[in-house]
Amino acid sequence: MRLRDQVESLVRSWGAYEESRGGRQVIDFDCAPTNEPVRPASSRIEVHDRLTSLNQQAKADGDTHVEQTTRAHLAYLSCVLGERPELDAYMRATQGCGTAGWSEDYVVELGERARNAYADLGVSWGPKTADEVFQLETPMTLERAATQVQVLADEAEPAVRALTGTTATYTVDVQVVDIDDYWSFWVDGSGHHSRLRFNQRTAVFTEDGLRFFAQHELLGHALQCSSFTQTAENEDVDWVRTLTVHLPYQSLLEGLATAWPIYTEPDNKPLMAKARLNHYMHIVRGEVHRAINAELPLRDIAEHVLARAPWLTLEQVGNLLSDRGTEPLLRSYLWSYTAGTDWFMNLGDHADAETIKKVLSTSYHHPLTPTELAELWPAGPTFGGDGAPIVLRRPNAA
Repeated sequence: MRLRDQVESLVRSWGAYEESRGGRQVIDFDCAPTNEPVRPASSRIEVHDRLTSLNQQAKADGDTHVEQTTRAHLAYLSCVLGERPELDAYMRATQGCGTAGWSEDYVVELGERARNAYADLGVSWGPKTADEVFQLETPMTLERAATQVQVLADEAEPAVRALTGTTATYTVDVQVVDIDDYWSFWVDGSGHHSRLRFNQRTAVFTEDGLRFFAQHELLGHALQCSSFTQTAENEDVDWVRTLTVHLPYQSLLEGLATAWPIYTEPDNKPLMAKARLNHYMHIVRGEVHRAINAELPLRDIAEHVLARAPWLTLEQVGNLLSDRGTEPLLRSYLWSYTAGTDWFMNLGDHADAETIKKVLSTSYHHPLTPTELAELWPAGPTFGGDGAPIVLRRPNAA
């Protein structure tokens, strides 16, 4: 059996094992679904041993895609088994980029852009920002969101197809669930079909927020992964077709999905303000990510976050710390939002139309690592930042 296919078979087996014991989902999207029965692995140690062997074989064969995928799986699984690697090494192994961070001037600049965008809409910057944005965007019920999300995705779909050139089709099953977990919504699937789940414990929607969300989840994830499936059906691809959120393609998936509105609706002021705030907040979350893993004092990190975003609650700040500091999957996966969003927002702001078209069309043809994306736009920023020390602020310094 081909080495790529051996890895896919093992990952499905690992996923079945985790499901049987109530562990974290392994496969987020399967671009080569099979009807063959899947035997769960006997243990995580068995999976680790087999991944090690496949990784060694990939190195010997010079099989770059299989080598980097098995390396990422090994890094994540080792963390699940109890190892706690240094953050930068862990991110380079799983997300394919470093954690050098961004300068104070850059973070402040992003904050000012978001602040000014909302000021133009009559929203103040301070403890009430979140409440004012919520009212500006028009609250809506979860039930209405579940029925309208596909409608809003359909409205933006022609623009996404024009920019990417994808001809893939996709279907989505929308579900409202009640799950005790950190996420508010999640898309996963296989082939050309996706499942979109709204978690009623945490999901809150507005009219503008749902428009943003529809582009992120349905056009950014469901359609993109269906496009990858189409490529895998039509070409003999060398990348491993079982995608997981701890692989180095995730900065592409989350970054472009988060930035899509600046490409599709640049004249929509509420949506642009939301995009600017999302960019800023993902960089702030990246600061938290670095600080908690550098073992800086918890209360000092919390004060820093409140200086950057005074509308957050202490509960929200505590979740930021826990998610990025202790949970093996989130410690890897959540960095993809920070690194990817920054890169794709900069692409939309600073690259020429030809470069943007090249990046977006390639991004819907096959998964791309940060290194591969950088080759398409050499003038772009460094994934994970150019380098800056961790300097914590106090609220009165905001």
